[in-house]
Amino acid sequence: MKFSVLTLFPKQVKDFLSESILGRAEEKGILSVNAIDIRDFSGNRYGKVDDTLFGGGTGMLMQCEPVYQAFSSLYDAKKEEKPHCIFMSPKGQVLTQKKARELSKYDHLVILCGHYEGIDQRVLDEIVDEDLSIGDYVLTGGEVAACVVIDCISRMIDGVLPNSEAYEEESHMQGYLEAPQYTKPNTWHDKTVPEVMLSGNHARIKEWKRLHGLYDTWKRRPDMMEKLDISSDDWKKLLQIEREKKEEENKGIPSAK
Repeated sequence: MKFSVLTLFPKQVKDFLSESILGRAEEKGILSVNAIDIRDFSGNRYGKVDDTLFGGGTGMLMQCEPVYQAFSSLYDAKKEEKPHCIFMSPKGQVLTQKKARELSKYDHLVILCGHYEGIDQRVLDEIVDEDLSIGDYVLTGGEVAACVVIDCISRMIDGVLPNSEAYEEESHMQGYLEAPQYTKPNTWHDKTVPEVMLSGNHARIKEWKRLHGLYDTWKRRPDMMEKLDISSDDWKKLLQIEREKKEEENKGIPSAK
């Protein structure tokens, strides 16, 4: 898969994405990340790509032509289909795991990063297919958000992670949070690993993970719980987990069941 990031700060993007798993995936040719400096298309010796706002207002706005020329450099409009273009914006749909799966199906994604007061709306209307946000807050630029999007999507590309199990059971993949996880030693600070995790019974372990993932979602992210179709039987089991945890707390026993 190919990612092209249109930005005023290409080094920020490349430095972040060149490390760890994504860096190795790029070395293997599984994916590529190309950061294009919009200033290279400024058309002036100073690399100036912004100007004051019509109608007044503080700050500077990125101009149409440098952004358009940077985008146009990515493909041959006469021979190739226009790549899907995302603009990182607080006005956009908030990124979810479902949205990331959808975007992972594209062969080429272009991510446009704004800065200053943003980008002239006319070029956005011409080249952008959708706005995307990583949360309900404002950043100084779109670069960090673009890196988050690329990281999230890349994990689902074949070959980036060892196998699909490395991401399929993580939080949000099934619509609810991941269950607690444990490693050696069996006992630490008087806290023990749940017995079921040591049983070797894969069916019991799978069910324990499912139920405790649902329980954590209920307690930590009730907004996600509202979107799930929880059976009456599962609710009984979740309430039982709740009772057990309260009993352990009352006894002063560290919760592990």
